Amino acid sequence: MSAEATNPVSAADAAVTDTTVRRRGRARIDLRRLGRAALLGATAGPAPRDRLPDAISHVAEAHRAHHPEADLAVLRRAYVLAESSHRGQFRKSGEPYITHPLAVTLILAELGAETTTLTASLLHDTVEDTEVTLDQVRREFGDEVAYLVDGVTKVEKIDYGAAAEPETFRKMLVATGNDVRVMSIKLADRLHNMRTLGVMRAEKQARIAKVTRDFLIPLAERLGVQALKTELEDLVFAILHPEEYENTRALIAENSHAGDALDAVAEQVGAVLREAGIGAEVLVRPRHFVSVHRVRLKRGELRGCDFGRLLVLVAEDADCYGVLGELHTCFTPVISEFKDFIATPKFNLYQSLHTAIAAPDGAVAEILIRTHRMHTVAEAGVVALGNPYAGQEPYAGPTPLTARPALVPGPGLTPDPQPEDGERVDPTRPGWLSRLLDWQQSAPDPDTFWSSLRAHLAEDDEITVFSADGSAPGTISLPAGASCVDAAYAQHGEAAHGCLGARVNGRLAPLSTILGDGDTVQLLIAQDTVSGPSPEWLDHARTATARIAITGWLQAHPEAVAAPADAGPRPQVNVPADRRSGAVLHADLDGEPPAAVRPAGCCTPVPPDEITGFRVRGGSVTVHRAGCAAVETMRGVGREPVTVRWGDTAQCRVTLVAESFGRPHLLADLTEAIATAGAAVVAATVEPPSEQRVRHTYTLHLPDAAGLPALMRAMRDVPGVYDVNRARRRGRAEPRES
Repeated sequence: MSAEATNPVSAADAAVTDTTVRRRGRARIDLRRLGRAALLGATAGPAPRDRLPDAISHVAEAHRAHHPEADLAVLRRAYVLAESSHRGQFRKSGEPYITHPLAVTLILAELGAETTTLTASLLHDTVEDTEVTLDQVRREFGDEVAYLVDGVTKVEKIDYGAAAEPETFRKMLVATGNDVRVMSIKLADRLHNMRTLGVMRAEKQARIAKVTRDFLIPLAERLGVQALKTELEDLVFAILHPEEYENTRALIAENSHAGDALDAVAEQVGAVLREAGIGAEVLVRPRHFVSVHRVRLKRGELRGCDFGRLLVLVAEDADCYGVLGELHTCFTPVISEFKDFIATPKFNLYQSLHTAIAAPDGAVAEILIRTHRMHTVAEAGVVALGNPYAGQEPYAGPTPLTARPALVPGPGLTPDPQPEDGERVDPTRPGWLSRLLDWQQSAPDPDTFWSSLRAHLAEDDEITVFSADGSAPGTISLPAGASCVDAAYAQHGEAAHGCLGARVNGRLAPLSTILGDGDTVQLLIAQDTVSGPSPEWLDHARTATARIAITGWLQAHPEAVAAPADAGPRPQVNVPADRRSGAVLHADLDGEPPAAVRPAGCCTPVPPDEITGFRVRGGSVTVHRAGCAAVETMRGVGREPVTVRWGDTAQCRVTLVAESFGRPHLLADLTEAIATAGAAVVAATVEPPSEQRVRHTYTLHLPDAAGLPALMRAMRDVPGVYDVNRARRRGRAEPRES
């Protein structure tokens, strides 16, 4: 049974699309050419040693089209090993199993993959499903091929049970971090499996389609392999949304001649460019099923030009802008549709100019302008880059993430002027992948990894913010909607636990601030090692990196989130939940020692305050000043006090609130007074002025608690300051003063 026979996209659908493509000039890479010839070749007798087996003639033809000088001998040896090891195995469709690695290899050959990738593709199931060992692959084909084969080999279900699938994905992602070709093979493997999914039970089709939708399609998008992504989207669409798919299929069939409008616009555009002396190829690019469905949801009733877009291919980058100028001069442009992805390439290598013009009948025709090289990269993504390790001989294993040479961009690829970003200088090691590998190390639990990976990959759009800290990376890539919390963990890792605040575009901003593309952010990080994140940070964390790190810290420090039930809201201070005073505290308890003894945030006791303690959740002891309102609250709910005492150290941390009248340079004068008194500012927050009054909140570290009264006097002496008090959480019985 051929792949086409079990494809959820029916033969009628393929006929509509293929006829349209042939009539208008095929601009997309055709991935549907395996079929019967490869099957017959796979079942034929052995080929003479001096020529290729007939079964891989299609692969050889496609490979030589991209790499005319390629040595095909290694492909022959790989095919012979794969065919002999899979002999006697059959797919559920009844085909000899060898047709699957052949189909996967043909997909990659059509995309322009180099010989090493194709060799590994032919062998990608041998170690998993046959008696062939990884050592045998390494001996016969080298370390490079063995690494790729091992990267796509599933983990043993007998060892991992229900966690086998997420752990297999984790294994592949880690392998992809060292060699991106691992994921290229996996994507082609899933595409062929999706094409032949019709023989499976409906529930299994749905399960595989959902995993493809949630994990493989986003990865194809991030690697820029649009040719694979679009077909995977259509196949998933047909399985998971059969009614919408059928409606879309019928709509395309009913409007099979609607593209004539685009043909007419293409002729006009070609004439304009010829008259201007610009050599260009103008093609009509039909939309795939999911694209038509999305456009219909966006625009309602579709017109002829909505079923496709024009693609203009030129030789040089400068010609792209020349074409754009002619189109905007000779036609009416739709300015809102213009996007320049040449000057600012997308994170997945995509480069193109997008514009739209008004057709004579009032319809809008969308136009893509790019060079031939850009088009190849737009379709094949990282696969079009060839072998990223061609200059490394002999192959000594995958290059570590921190020691990889930058690739020299080919024509149509614009290098990033900031090499430390890693997003475009080395496109086989994109920044999103490095970030993904970082957080997966913090998610040892398979369920956490699986759900976090799904959430991470669901982040479609990315923004770039610029760091104002010269010691950190110049740019930070984040998903749209990310906050300062996400930026802190993306830039500083676990050190972000001590983040105290941020400046966005030069202004102090809360950590909950949503960042926009192009913003400049400076993160203020505490230098101590005892600070930790607040539980509220989870409300503002968009990235899996931040959420996993925050959740892990909170689980390891349960005492940090414990607080009296009636203590009221947290004070408006941008400091971590773990507010250690810096002074040593001791608790006198019977039995086991407490998990931690720490000062309460509501009254921030410091030596030599009279203090009392209470047991809270997690086994820790929270220490309050004797006069704190929370003490009576705790007694009222039946909590027994614990005897606590100060240790020998004199240092302490305290939070002070300065009430003042607003005036210029007040913040500078206050911080100068604090520094003169010998205290260090750990965190500072200034609330918006209200009726000419301003509230400043400082968390300070004092080398000697005995200096606290003098410090408070020095702050009160600053002109405009009329009161300085210790911070106190305001409960229901303690309203804020007006």
